[in-house]
Amino acid sequence: MIRIARDDDAAVIHAIYAPVVLHGAATFETELPGVEAMRERIRMRLPHYPWLVWEEEDRVLAYAYAGRFRERAAYDWMAETSIYVHADAQRRGIARRLYGTLLAVMRLQGINQAIGAITLPGAASVAMHEAMGFTTAGVWRQCGYKLGQWWDVGLWQKELQAMQNPPAPVTPFAQLAASLDFHTLSQ
Repeated sequence: MIRIARDDDAAVIHAIYAPVVLHGAATFETELPGVEAMRERIRMRLPHYPWLVWEEEDRVLAYAYAGRFRERAAYDWMAETSIYVHADAQRRGIARRLYGTLLAVMRLQGINQAIGAITLPGAASVAMHEAMGFTTAGVWRQCGYKLGQWWDVGLWQKELQAMQNPPAPVTPFAQLAASLDFHTLSQ
């Protein structure tokens, strides 16, 4: 089941994220945030952008969210996306279905472009993004230092809908959330 993240998901989201922070390069965060910090991130993001979880048998196995790409107002119709799947739940198609729903929600908000930033080589993430219609948009060379080495970050971009001129304002996620049928969106 796909649903909106809640405050009480913070501990399990933290547990999914911890190995990536401590032992991986998929995130450039180098200090593990606490559960309360994760709870605050969820609270701060949800008024404006979706934060979704994949739940099976009352257990959250994955989460995906969107966020502001850059601070300038001209970027309002673009959002950066992230997804993390528990190690025990990988290779089951959860990421594609959850990410697909996230993109559908963003489209409903009026967001035109999704950006995925991938630490390279990141073969599994690259393959998933490309399978979902993302195309390469560039590489930031040796832009992050973690785990004793420099990493490149590739950007993948997906047009969610045609550009309008002028564009309508993006609908805040909180305004849209109550009317969403995630079962329909994830089909």
